[in-house]
Formats: sequence, structure tokens, C-alpha cells
Amino acid sequence: MHKFVIRKNNELLTYNNYEDIPLEFDHVIEFNPSIPEEPHTEEQHEEIEQWNYKLAVLMERERASSN
Repeated sequence: MHKFVIRKNNELLTYNNYEDIPLEFDHVIEFNPSIPEEPHTEEQHEEIEQWNYKLAVLMERERASSN
């Protein structure tokens, strides 16, 4: 199970689905996608390869919210 924790308005909010994270928030506290045990299928590899990009998107949204 994925676990994403953000801080918004001094409240810690936990999400299991990346798409549920709000567009605006104060800080990323925890970014913990669940990686399945090996061997991985091609579909799992494609998902795993997206996590760095998704973290970068969250960090950009964090920076944008602080301005």
C-alpha cells in the first residue's frame, strides 16, 4: 500500500492514492510508494519508473504553494 503524507495548514494528511493529493499544500512529509516484490512485470516496471517523476511534480507543487 502506498503512503503519502503532506502538511496542509499545519495538519498532516495521509493518502494511499497519489491522485488524491490536493494541488496545493505546504510540504511533502513522506513519499512512500509501494514497490512489489521482484520479479516485476513490464507493467510494474513502468509504474516504478514513474515514481521519481511523480515526486518531482509534488516538489514543484510544494514550491509553487510557498510563493
